[in-house]
Parts: sequence; C-alpha cells; structure tokens
Amino acid sequence: MQSMVILAGDIGGTKTHLALFDGDKRVVEKRFPSREFASLGVIVQEFLAQEKVQLSAASFGIAGPVRGGKCIATNLPWIVDGKEIAKNLGVEKVGLLNDLEANAYGISVLRAEEFHVLNEGEVQEGNQALVSAGTGLGEAGLFFDGKHHTPFACEGGHADFAPRSEEEVALFQFLQKRFGHVSYERILSGPGMKNIYDFLVETGRGERDPDVDSGERFISQQESSVCLRAVDWFISMYGAEAGNTALKFMSLGGVFIGGGIAPKIASKMRDHFMKAFIEKGRFAELLLSIPVKIILNEETALLGAHAFAKKF
Repeated sequence: MQSMVILAGDIGGTKTHLALFDGDKRVVEKRFPSREFASLGVIVQEFLAQEKVQLSAASFGIAGPVRGGKCIATNLPWIVDGKEIAKNLGVEKVGLLNDLEANAYGISVLRAEEFHVLNEGEVQEGNQALVSAGTGLGEAGLFFDGKHHTPFACEGGHADFAPRSEEEVALFQFLQKRFGHVSYERILSGPGMKNIYDFLVETGRGERDPDVDSGERFISQQESSVCLRAVDWFISMYGAEAGNTALKFMSLGGVFIGGGIAPKIASKMRDHFMKAFIEKGRFAELLLSIPVKIILNEETALLGAHAFAKKF
C-alpha cells in the first residue's frame, strides 16, 4: 500500500515552516522569512522546485481567520486561497486552518516531556482550550464529545482588554490613544510586551533600558527593573486572559499555553500566571482544578497541519 505524501505548513507573521511527510516520516523541511515573499504560493513553489513528488494532500495552519476556504492573514499582506493552492499543487483539497486550530490538532501527538506543567489540576473530562502569545495572540478550543476532542478556531485574542486595576485602566487609556481599539493582542504578544514597556517608561513608572531602546536585546532577556516589571505584568495579564478563556470554553480538560514567548519565560510563569488565572471570585476553586501546561514543542502547528491532512 502506497503511503500518503503530505505537504504541511505553519504560516506565521515572522516565518513560514514547510515540510514534506511520507506517511508519518518527515523527509524534508525548510523555513522561510514570510515577509520577504509576495504570497504563500510563491513560497510553496520555491520549496517544491527541487522535490519530485506526487502529493496526496496538503494542509496549512495560518495566523488569521479562515472563511470559505480563504484566509486574509492577520500579520501579513497575504490572501491565501485554499482552492487556488490545491489547483496549483494538483491535489483534490488543501486544508486551510487557523494557526491555533492547527496547534490544537498537534497537541494530541505531543509527548509528556513536551509540556511544562504550571498546574497539575485534576484528571477530568471536558473541553480544552489553547491560548498562545507570539507575534500575535491566538486562541482556540477543543470540544469534547464524550470520546474525542475536536479543535475549533476563534479570534478571542482580538476581544476587548479588561483592566483589573487602576494601573491597568491607565495602561488601557495609554493604548487607546495609540491604537483606538485595545484588544488583548495589544498586550499579550511580542509587540504587546513592548507596549507595556513603553507605558511604564513614558508615564514615568520606570527608567528606559538602552539595550531595549536600541533593539539589541528583548525585554524578557533584560534584568533592569523596568523590564522585570514589564515581564511580571505581562505574565499576570496572560494568566488572567487564560482564566477568562477557560471559563468561556468551560475547559475542565485542560488549558494549554502555546506560542514562542511562554517557553522562554517558563521558569517565571508559575506564580504570577496561576494567581491571575484563578482570581475569578466564586470560580477560583473550579479554575484551580484545571490542568495548565505550556507547550514546549515549537513545531506543534506543523504537526497539527500534518495530522489534519491525514484525515482527508
């Protein structure tokens, strides 16, 4: 029996990661700087130029809402059309998934050591949720039907930021002047951490860090008091929004924290994150029962796109 040859991709605002799978074996892969290309189609064409293969299926996770088989990328000037790509690849269908939906499909293939546990919680059946801060803020759910978890996409990262204190009200007002609408993504993302830093230094709450201002170092890498405060505050608001998502999806089966930021600051996350996660008044006990884990495998979306394509 001939194995399936699958093209899978993780399409982000910063990089595009493509891989060919022969069955479950990854045979070739390459990463591309997304913004240096006019479209996903151009990247795929370049990737496959040296590969003499007959594809069985293809699937891509992409940062943006997928509607009618098309996606207008949130952080890229691209419109991705699944039907057009399928025609160019000579396959019957191309799976086009929101990147967090792809991440959610990938969770099931990860090993225990590919998670960092923030809260053991209780082993209990129920929906699951995924909250992922990186270039932007993505969220997804996994509906539990009594036997299986089925991922579904949402755009919860663009919902209104909810301040919890007078200082967060001041942060909201600062960002409202800058952006108009203040979503959680304006805070819980790489650019969002810089927004927190800008607020602290521009309102006299901290002294500038020259390495951050020059672009030489990331805020999370610095030991200056303003950067440490920005990171701690970021973590607290990350926990608060993860708790919001857990309540909205009733995610008793677990909450997963994805994206590129959390693994880099995992050692700092437990206290501030979990304190904010459970601070929901009468529902604190319920939230404390939910397992919370950081995903350490940065290729989860790629693995999820591959897993989804195998369903064709």
